[in-house]
Amino acid sequence: MRPAATVSDTKPASVEGLAKFGPLAEALDRETVVGTLWRSEGPKLRCVACGHRCLIAPGRRGICRVRFNANGELRVPFGYVAAVQSDPVEKKPFFHFHPGSDALTFGMMGCDFHCGYCQNWVTSQALRDPAASVPIRKVTPERLVRTALEQRARLMVSSYNEPLITAEWAVAVFKEAASAGLACAFVSNGNLTPEALEFIRPWIQAYKIDLKSFDDQHYRSLGGTLEKVLEGIRAVHASGLWLEIVTLIIPGFNNSEEELRAIARFLASVSPNIPWHVTAFHRDYKLTEPPNTTAAQLVRAAEIGKEEGLHFVYAGNLPGRVGSNENTNCPGCGTPVVSRKGYVLQEYRVTLEGRCPDCKQPIPGVWKTPPSLNSPRWPRPVHLS
Repeated sequence: MRPAATVSDTKPASVEGLAKFGPLAEALDRETVVGTLWRSEGPKLRCVACGHRCLIAPGRRGICRVRFNANGELRVPFGYVAAVQSDPVEKKPFFHFHPGSDALTFGMMGCDFHCGYCQNWVTSQALRDPAASVPIRKVTPERLVRTALEQRARLMVSSYNEPLITAEWAVAVFKEAASAGLACAFVSNGNLTPEALEFIRPWIQAYKIDLKSFDDQHYRSLGGTLEKVLEGIRAVHASGLWLEIVTLIIPGFNNSEEELRAIARFLASVSPNIPWHVTAFHRDYKLTEPPNTTAAQLVRAAEIGKEEGLHFVYAGNLPGRVGSNENTNCPGCGTPVVSRKGYVLQEYRVTLEGRCPDCKQPIPGVWKTPPSLNSPRWPRPVHLS
Protein backbone atom coordinates (compact mmCIF):
# COMPACT_ATOMS: atom_id res chain seq x y z
CA MET A 1 0.00 0.00 0.00
CA ARG A 2 1.04 3.59 -0.63
CA PRO A 3 1.34 6.36 1.98
CA ALA A 4 -2.01 7.72 3.14
CA ALA A 5 -3.36 10.69 1.19
CA THR A 6 -3.75 14.08 2.82
CA VAL A 7 -5.63 17.24 1.92
CA SER A 8 -2.37 18.83 0.80
CA ASP A 9 -2.10 16.13 -1.89
CA THR A 10 -5.26 17.37 -3.61
CA LYS A 11 -4.59 18.71 -7.09
CA PRO A 12 -6.24 18.37 -10.49
CA ALA A 13 -5.46 15.02 -12.06
CA SER A 14 -3.58 14.84 -15.33
CA VAL A 15 -5.86 12.36 -17.08
CA GLU A 16 -4.79 12.46 -20.69
CA GLY A 17 -6.19 9.44 -22.49
CA LEU A 18 -8.60 8.55 -19.68
CA ALA A 19 -11.89 7.01 -20.80
CA LYS A 20 -14.52 9.74 -20.50
CA PHE A 21 -18.01 9.50 -19.06
CA GLY A 22 -19.18 13.08 -19.58
CA PRO A 23 -19.13 16.30 -17.55
CA LEU A 24 -19.84 14.62 -14.19
CA ALA A 25 -16.85 12.32 -14.63
CA GLU A 26 -14.64 15.25 -15.54
CA ALA A 27 -15.77 17.13 -12.42
CA LEU A 28 -15.20 14.11 -10.17
CA ASP A 29 -11.83 13.37 -11.73
CA ARG A 30 -10.62 16.78 -10.62
CA GLU A 31 -11.50 15.96 -6.99
CA THR A 32 -8.95 13.16 -6.61
CA VAL A 33 -5.57 12.37 -5.09
CA VAL A 34 -3.09 9.56 -5.53
CA GLY A 35 -4.56 6.75 -3.48
CA THR A 36 -3.15 4.31 -0.95
CA LEU A 37 -4.92 1.02 -1.71
CA TRP A 38 -3.09 -0.12 -4.87
CA ARG A 39 0.13 -1.56 -6.22
CA SER A 40 1.86 -1.64 -9.59
CA GLU A 41 1.78 -4.76 -11.77
CA GLY A 42 3.79 -3.84 -14.82
CA PRO A 43 2.10 -0.99 -16.70
CA LYS A 44 -1.17 -1.76 -14.93
CA LEU A 45 -2.30 -1.01 -11.39
CA ARG A 46 -3.96 -3.45 -9.00
CA CYS A 47 -6.59 -1.69 -6.89
CA VAL A 48 -7.18 -3.44 -3.55
CA ALA A 49 -9.93 -1.23 -2.14
CA CYS A 50 -12.70 -3.78 -2.75
CA GLY A 51 -13.09 -7.46 -3.49
CA HIS A 52 -13.07 -6.96 -7.26
CA ARG A 53 -9.33 -6.23 -7.11
CA CYS A 54 -9.46 -4.49 -10.48
CA LEU A 55 -6.34 -4.64 -12.66
CA ILE A 56 -6.53 -1.21 -14.28
CA ALA A 57 -4.71 -0.40 -17.50
CA PRO A 58 -3.37 3.12 -18.19
CA GLY A 59 -6.22 5.52 -18.91
CA ARG A 60 -8.85 3.08 -17.60
CA ARG A 61 -11.22 2.99 -14.63
CA GLY A 62 -12.10 0.32 -12.11
CA ILE A 63 -15.53 -1.25 -11.88
CA CYS A 64 -16.58 1.54 -9.52
CA ARG A 65 -15.73 4.12 -12.26
CA VAL A 66 -14.30 6.59 -9.70
CA ARG A 67 -10.83 5.04 -9.18
CA PHE A 68 -8.62 5.29 -12.27
CA ASN A 69 -5.12 4.87 -13.63
CA ALA A 70 -3.65 8.23 -14.62
CA ASN A 71 -0.04 8.18 -15.74
CA GLY A 72 0.84 5.13 -13.69
CA GLU A 73 -0.81 6.30 -10.45
CA LEU A 74 -4.19 5.35 -9.04
CA ARG A 75 -6.31 8.46 -8.54
CA VAL A 76 -9.08 8.17 -5.95
CA PRO A 77 -11.93 10.44 -4.77
CA PHE A 78 -10.98 13.03 -2.15
CA GLY A 79 -12.07 16.34 -0.70
CA TYR A 80 -15.81 16.47 -1.38
CA VAL A 81 -19.17 15.10 -0.27
CA ALA A 82 -22.20 14.30 -2.38
CA ALA A 83 -24.44 13.76 0.66
CA VAL A 84 -24.17 14.73 4.29
CA GLN A 85 -26.69 14.81 7.13
CA SER A 86 -27.09 14.10 10.81
CA ASP A 87 -28.86 10.77 11.33
CA PRO A 88 -29.98 8.81 14.38
CA VAL A 89 -27.47 5.98 14.69
CA GLU A 90 -30.43 3.60 14.60
CA LYS A 91 -30.96 4.59 10.95
CA LYS A 92 -27.62 3.04 9.91
CA PRO A 93 -28.82 0.77 11.57
CA PHE A 94 -26.68 0.25 14.67
CA PHE A 95 -28.69 -0.84 17.71
CA HIS A 96 -25.77 -1.87 19.96
CA PHE A 97 -23.37 0.98 19.17
CA HIS A 98 -23.92 4.23 21.07
CA PRO A 99 -27.74 3.90 21.01
CA GLY A 100 -29.63 7.17 21.13
CA SER A 101 -26.73 9.06 19.53
CA ASP A 102 -26.63 11.03 16.31
CA ALA A 103 -24.17 10.27 13.52
CA LEU A 104 -22.83 12.89 11.11
CA THR A 105 -23.04 10.79 7.96
CA PHE A 106 -21.26 11.62 4.71
CA GLY A 107 -20.94 9.99 1.32
CA MET A 108 -19.32 10.47 -2.07
CA MET A 109 -20.10 9.08 -5.53
CA GLY A 110 -19.79 5.56 -6.85
CA CYS A 111 -20.18 1.91 -5.92
CA ASP A 112 -18.67 -1.44 -6.85
CA PHE A 113 -22.17 -3.00 -7.02
CA HIS A 114 -25.15 -2.05 -9.19
CA CYS A 115 -28.20 -3.06 -7.12
CA GLY A 116 -31.41 -2.28 -8.99
CA TYR A 117 -33.23 -1.37 -5.77
CA CYS A 118 -30.61 0.95 -4.25
CA GLN A 119 -32.22 3.73 -2.21
CA ASN A 120 -29.07 5.84 -2.61
CA TRP A 121 -28.76 5.29 -6.35
CA VAL A 122 -28.36 9.00 -7.17
CA THR A 123 -24.94 8.87 -5.50
CA SER A 124 -23.99 5.19 -5.69
CA GLN A 125 -24.68 4.75 -9.40
CA ALA A 126 -22.94 7.92 -10.59
CA LEU A 127 -21.01 7.37 -13.85
CA ARG A 128 -22.96 4.14 -14.38
CA ASP A 129 -26.47 5.58 -14.77
CA PRO A 130 -26.81 8.92 -16.62
CA ALA A 131 -29.74 9.85 -14.34
CA ALA A 132 -27.62 9.44 -11.19
CA SER A 133 -26.19 12.79 -10.21
CA VAL A 134 -26.30 15.26 -7.34
CA PRO A 135 -24.22 18.39 -6.74
CA ILE A 136 -20.94 17.78 -4.93
CA ARG A 137 -19.58 20.07 -2.24
CA LYS A 138 -15.88 20.55 -1.65
CA VAL A 139 -15.04 20.23 2.02
CA THR A 140 -12.18 19.48 4.40
CA PRO A 141 -12.10 16.86 7.14
CA GLU A 142 -11.85 19.68 9.66
CA ARG A 143 -15.08 21.24 8.40
CA LEU A 144 -16.94 17.94 8.59
CA VAL A 145 -15.79 17.43 12.17
CA ARG A 146 -16.82 20.97 13.15
CA THR A 147 -20.23 20.27 11.63
CA ALA A 148 -20.53 17.05 13.64
CA LEU A 149 -19.73 18.91 16.84
CA GLU A 150 -22.17 21.70 15.95
CA GLN A 151 -24.86 19.03 15.45
CA ARG A 152 -23.91 17.41 18.79
CA ALA A 153 -23.23 14.15 16.99
CA ARG A 154 -21.19 11.51 18.80
CA LEU A 155 -20.36 9.54 15.67
CA MET A 156 -18.91 10.05 12.19
CA VAL A 157 -20.10 7.53 9.59
CA SER A 158 -19.18 6.93 5.95
CA SER A 159 -22.25 5.78 3.98
CA TYR A 160 -24.62 6.66 1.07
CA ASN A 161 -22.19 5.28 -1.50
CA GLU A 162 -19.85 2.31 -1.00
CA PRO A 163 -17.21 3.63 1.43
CA LEU A 164 -14.61 1.01 0.53
CA ILE A 165 -14.03 2.65 -2.85
CA THR A 166 -13.59 6.05 -1.17
CA ALA A 167 -11.67 4.71 1.83
CA GLU A 168 -8.76 7.14 1.54
CA TRP A 169 -11.12 10.09 2.03
CA ALA A 170 -13.00 8.34 4.84
CA VAL A 171 -9.77 7.67 6.74
CA ALA A 172 -8.69 11.31 6.37
CA VAL A 173 -12.03 12.36 7.89
CA PHE A 174 -11.88 9.70 10.61
CA LYS A 175 -8.41 10.75 11.70
CA GLU A 176 -9.70 14.26 12.32
CA ALA A 177 -12.85 12.91 13.99
CA ALA A 178 -10.85 10.71 16.34
CA SER A 179 -8.85 13.70 17.53
CA ALA A 180 -12.16 15.37 18.42
CA GLY A 181 -13.38 12.35 20.40
CA LEU A 182 -15.92 11.08 17.87
CA ALA A 183 -16.53 7.37 17.28
CA CYS A 184 -16.37 6.32 13.64
CA ALA A 185 -18.06 3.61 11.56
CA PHE A 186 -18.49 2.18 8.05
CA VAL A 187 -21.82 1.29 6.40
CA SER A 188 -20.81 -1.04 3.60
CA ASN A 189 -21.70 -3.91 1.28
CA GLY A 190 -18.88 -5.94 2.84
CA ASN A 191 -17.07 -6.69 -0.44
CA LEU A 192 -13.78 -5.92 1.24
CA THR A 193 -10.15 -7.02 1.09
CA PRO A 194 -7.66 -7.70 3.89
CA GLU A 195 -5.68 -4.67 2.71
CA ALA A 196 -8.69 -2.36 2.96
CA LEU A 197 -9.64 -3.67 6.40
CA GLU A 198 -6.08 -3.20 7.64
CA PHE A 199 -6.15 0.38 6.30
CA ILE A 200 -9.43 1.45 7.93
CA ARG A 201 -9.30 -0.70 11.10
CA PRO A 202 -7.28 1.75 13.25
CA TRP A 203 -9.80 4.53 12.65
CA ILE A 204 -13.21 2.91 13.09
CA GLN A 205 -15.00 1.12 15.92
CA ALA A 206 -18.02 -0.35 14.12
CA TYR A 207 -18.91 -1.82 10.75
CA LYS A 208 -22.37 -2.52 9.29
CA ILE A 209 -22.58 -4.95 6.37
CA ASP A 210 -25.49 -5.61 4.03
CA LEU A 211 -25.88 -9.35 3.51
CA LYS A 212 -28.17 -9.09 0.53
CA SER A 213 -28.82 -12.75 -0.20
CA PHE A 214 -27.47 -16.24 0.38
CA ASP A 215 -27.60 -17.14 -3.31
CA ASP A 216 -24.46 -16.56 -5.36
CA GLN A 217 -26.39 -16.04 -8.59
CA HIS A 218 -28.41 -13.32 -6.92
CA TYR A 219 -25.18 -11.70 -5.75
CA ARG A 220 -23.70 -11.85 -9.25
CA SER A 221 -26.78 -10.08 -10.59
CA LEU A 222 -25.97 -7.22 -8.19
CA GLY A 223 -22.30 -7.09 -9.18
CA GLY A 224 -20.61 -9.15 -6.49
CA THR A 225 -20.20 -12.68 -5.17
CA LEU A 226 -21.61 -14.27 -2.05
CA GLU A 227 -18.33 -15.77 -0.84
CA LYS A 228 -16.49 -12.44 -0.90
CA VAL A 229 -19.11 -10.89 1.36
CA LEU A 230 -19.10 -13.89 3.71
CA GLU A 231 -15.31 -13.58 3.89
CA GLY A 232 -15.77 -9.90 4.70
CA ILE A 233 -18.18 -10.66 7.54
CA ARG A 234 -15.80 -13.21 9.04
CA ALA A 235 -12.86 -10.81 8.72
CA VAL A 236 -14.63 -7.85 10.31
CA HIS A 237 -15.79 -9.97 13.22
CA ALA A 238 -12.31 -11.43 13.71
CA SER A 239 -10.81 -7.92 13.69
CA GLY A 240 -12.67 -7.01 16.88
CA LEU A 241 -14.77 -4.26 15.32
CA TRP A 242 -18.37 -4.10 16.48
CA LEU A 243 -20.38 -5.71 13.64
CA GLU A 244 -24.07 -5.56 12.76
CA ILE A 245 -25.70 -7.14 9.68
CA VAL A 246 -28.67 -5.99 7.62
CA THR A 247 -30.74 -7.96 5.12
CA LEU A 248 -33.31 -6.08 3.07
CA ILE A 249 -36.17 -8.58 2.68
CA ILE A 250 -37.31 -8.48 -0.97
CA PRO A 251 -40.36 -10.64 -1.79
CA GLY A 252 -39.49 -13.16 -4.47
CA PHE A 253 -35.76 -12.43 -4.30
CA ASN A 254 -34.44 -13.48 -0.90
CA ASN A 255 -37.39 -14.11 1.41
CA SER A 256 -37.79 -17.88 1.14
CA GLU A 257 -37.63 -19.66 4.47
CA GLU A 258 -34.73 -21.76 3.19
CA GLU A 259 -32.64 -18.71 2.30
CA LEU A 260 -33.43 -16.81 5.49
CA ARG A 261 -32.47 -19.84 7.55
CA ALA A 262 -29.22 -20.15 5.64
CA ILE A 263 -28.37 -16.50 6.37
CA ALA A 264 -29.21 -16.83 10.06
CA ARG A 265 -27.36 -20.12 10.38
CA PHE A 266 -24.24 -18.60 8.83
CA LEU A 267 -24.32 -15.55 11.12
CA ALA A 268 -24.83 -17.73 14.18
CA SER A 269 -21.81 -19.81 13.13
CA VAL A 270 -19.68 -16.64 13.21
CA SER A 271 -21.23 -15.45 16.48
CA PRO A 272 -24.75 -15.70 17.90
CA ASN A 273 -24.19 -12.20 19.32
CA ILE A 274 -24.08 -10.48 15.92
CA PRO A 275 -27.23 -8.33 15.63
CA TRP A 276 -29.20 -9.15 12.46
CA HIS A 277 -31.58 -6.51 11.13
CA VAL A 278 -34.25 -7.63 8.68
CA THR A 279 -35.72 -4.59 6.97
CA ALA A 280 -38.60 -3.89 4.62
CA PHE A 281 -38.14 -3.37 0.89
CA HIS A 282 -40.11 -0.68 -0.89
CA ARG A 283 -40.22 -0.16 -4.62
CA ASP A 284 -37.34 2.06 -5.67
CA TYR A 285 -35.02 2.84 -8.56
CA LYS A 286 -35.28 0.04 -11.16
CA LEU A 287 -36.98 -2.58 -8.99
CA THR A 288 -40.65 -1.64 -9.12
CA GLU A 289 -42.38 -4.99 -9.63
CA PRO A 290 -42.08 -6.91 -6.32
CA PRO A 291 -44.65 -5.97 -3.69
CA ASN A 292 -43.43 -4.02 -0.70
CA THR A 293 -42.42 -6.16 2.26
CA THR A 294 -45.17 -6.61 4.84
CA ALA A 295 -44.81 -6.43 8.60
CA ALA A 296 -45.78 -10.10 8.82
CA GLN A 297 -42.92 -11.05 6.50
CA LEU A 298 -40.45 -9.12 8.67
CA VAL A 299 -41.76 -10.73 11.84
CA ARG A 300 -41.41 -14.20 10.30
CA ALA A 301 -37.84 -13.45 9.21
CA ALA A 302 -37.03 -12.32 12.75
CA GLU A 303 -38.54 -15.51 14.17
CA ILE A 304 -36.37 -17.58 11.84
CA GLY A 305 -33.26 -15.76 13.00
CA LYS A 306 -34.06 -16.50 16.62
CA GLU A 307 -34.91 -20.13 15.84
CA GLU A 308 -31.45 -20.51 14.30
CA GLY A 309 -29.75 -19.32 17.46
CA LEU A 310 -29.17 -15.59 16.98
CA HIS A 311 -29.59 -13.64 20.23
CA PHE A 312 -30.39 -10.24 18.71
CA VAL A 313 -32.71 -10.08 15.70
CA TYR A 314 -34.52 -6.88 14.78
CA ALA A 315 -37.37 -6.18 12.39
CA GLY A 316 -36.74 -2.69 11.12
CA ASN A 317 -38.15 0.34 9.32
CA LEU A 318 -41.83 -0.42 9.98
CA PRO A 319 -41.97 1.18 13.43
CA GLY A 320 -44.80 0.12 15.71
CA ARG A 321 -45.90 -2.69 13.34
CA VAL A 322 -43.56 -5.53 14.28
CA GLY A 323 -44.41 -6.14 17.91
CA SER A 324 -41.45 -6.46 20.26
CA ASN A 325 -38.98 -7.08 17.43
CA GLU A 326 -37.57 -3.56 17.71
CA ASN A 327 -36.41 -4.21 21.28
CA THR A 328 -33.17 -5.58 22.70
CA ASN A 329 -33.86 -8.42 25.12
CA CYS A 330 -31.37 -9.92 27.52
CA PRO A 331 -30.23 -13.32 26.18
CA GLY A 332 -29.97 -14.55 29.76
CA CYS A 333 -33.32 -13.77 31.37
CA GLY A 334 -35.26 -12.50 28.35
CA THR A 335 -36.30 -9.16 29.81
CA PRO A 336 -36.17 -6.04 27.60
CA VAL A 337 -33.09 -3.91 28.24
CA VAL A 338 -33.72 -1.43 25.41
CA SER A 339 -37.21 -0.65 24.08
CA ARG A 340 -37.58 1.21 20.80
CA LYS A 341 -40.13 2.53 18.38
CA GLY A 342 -38.42 3.60 15.21
CA TYR A 343 -35.63 6.02 16.14
CA VAL A 344 -37.14 6.75 19.58
CA LEU A 345 -35.73 4.99 22.63
CA GLN A 346 -38.56 4.36 25.08
CA GLU A 347 -36.62 2.45 27.74
CA TYR A 348 -32.90 1.93 28.35
CA ARG A 349 -31.80 -0.37 31.16
CA VAL A 350 -28.30 -1.47 30.11
CA THR A 351 -25.86 -0.75 32.93
CA LEU A 352 -22.73 1.35 32.49
CA GLU A 353 -20.83 -1.95 32.46
CA GLY A 354 -22.94 -3.19 29.53
CA ARG A 355 -24.98 -5.71 31.49
CA CYS A 356 -28.59 -6.62 32.13
CA PRO A 357 -29.60 -4.94 35.39
CA ASP A 358 -31.62 -8.01 36.45
CA CYS A 359 -29.43 -11.08 35.83
CA LYS A 360 -26.11 -9.28 35.15
CA GLN A 361 -25.72 -11.03 31.78
CA PRO A 362 -23.35 -9.08 29.47
CA ILE A 363 -25.14 -7.42 26.56
CA PRO A 364 -22.62 -7.34 23.68
CA GLY A 365 -22.13 -3.92 22.13
CA VAL A 366 -20.72 -0.47 22.82
CA TRP A 367 -22.83 1.07 25.56
CA LYS A 368 -21.92 4.51 26.84
CA THR A 369 -23.79 7.30 28.61
CA PRO A 370 -27.51 6.47 29.00
CA PRO A 371 -29.38 8.33 26.22
CA SER A 372 -32.41 10.58 26.46
CA LEU A 373 -35.71 8.72 26.31
CA ASN A 374 -38.88 9.41 24.33
CA SER A 375 -37.25 12.25 22.39
CA PRO A 376 -38.33 12.58 18.73
CA ARG A 377 -35.28 12.00 16.51
CA TRP A 378 -35.15 12.35 12.74
CA PRO A 379 -32.51 12.69 10.05
CA ARG A 380 -31.51 16.34 9.70
CA PRO A 381 -29.89 18.00 6.70
CA VAL A 382 -26.81 20.05 7.47
CA HIS A 383 -25.31 23.03 5.70
CA LEU A 384 -21.60 23.27 5.02
CA SER A 385 -20.33 26.83 4.77
